[in-house]
Amino acid sequence: MADHLDDYMNAAASAMALPLEEAWRPAVRANLEVSLRLAKLVDDFPLPDDVASAAVYST
Repeated sequence: MADHLDDYMNAAASAMALPLEEAWRPAVRANLEVSLRLAKLVDDFPLPDDVASAAVYST
């Protein structure tokens, strides 16, 4: 996965014209790894086929 994350970091930094210094790479990679793990938890959560989305979100 590290190769894919390196490719993604390079592409995202390039697309947004952001500098990505070598010293920042380990922290950026760690953040992406955590974000992807959390996204997988949400993606893997089973929902019934008949569930309706909320029309209005409020707190």
